[in-house]
Amino acid sequence: MICAINLQKRFDKFSALDNVNVEIPSGCVYGLVGTNGSGKSTFLRLLAGVYYPNEGLITLDGESIYDNAKIKTGIFFLPDTPFYFHQGTVRKMADFYKLIYQNFDVEIYRKMLTIFPIDPKAPIASMSKGMQRQAALILAFACRPRLLLLDEAFDGLDPFIRKSLKSLISESVAEYGMTVMIASHNLRELEDLCDHVGLIHQGHFLLNSDIDDLKGNIQSVQIVLDKPAEDVAAAAGLELLHVNQMQGSMQNWIIRGDRDEVLERLNAFSPKYLEAVAPTLEEIFIWTTEVPEYDVSKIIL
Repeated sequence: MICAINLQKRFDKFSALDNVNVEIPSGCVYGLVGTNGSGKSTFLRLLAGVYYPNEGLITLDGESIYDNAKIKTGIFFLPDTPFYFHQGTVRKMADFYKLIYQNFDVEIYRKMLTIFPIDPKAPIASMSKGMQRQAALILAFACRPRLLLLDEAFDGLDPFIRKSLKSLISESVAEYGMTVMIASHNLRELEDLCDHVGLIHQGHFLLNSDIDDLKGNIQSVQIVLDKPAEDVAAAAGLELLHVNQMQGSMQNWIIRGDRDEVLERLNAFSPKYLEAVAPTLEEIFIWTTEVPEYDVSKIIL
């Protein structure tokens, strides 16, 4: 488990993270979402042991990370700009990582080379940004870390490679119990991949939750009813968050509460049509982010 307690990181007078307290379970795909400058990359670097916190603590399975060589051999951090040696190739970098990561898997390395169209003998510096990221992903998965940290993992990748990457992430979590944290400014990129999600804004976590729990508490209801939504919600004792007029007389109501209870209370008003549909992450973020100055549309691209 990842645990941050009163975590703070400052750069001169700028506070990148301020009093962060979060717990993230092992063996999950965790989406860390936020706009540029929100603190995502700083959190990843603290978790990778690149930065030392000014105050507080960040641990992996109860162990402090910074200056802990043993635990760092189980962490692979892929930053927005991948690291490689001058004139380094995928093959040379693989030889280097074999010395560091005890779980380096040659079979996985070979499998990655069949998935990503990379020449392992070509200098990484001569590749495009997208190809450099693919080269880094080959090495990351071959190292078989306990914790894989990906900063803007999908940037510069074409749709086919993105789909392949998502499959690889899901397989690694299922087969090896790997924990994968993906920092992104694009909420929709993570919608069908993550089972946990965190929203960070100005160095604070506004949200940290299991996605199923989030979806279980926000209901998107399509309804046809000849009565004002606000009156029905008040009479039914429901918390109505939003009403959107759809085609014809159909409306979409966003309601906070348990699905079965919401439907039971609304059915008491004999609607002409009533159906609960699965809310999207976009809807969930909009109606669970209760910070007036935060514009959630900035992470919905």
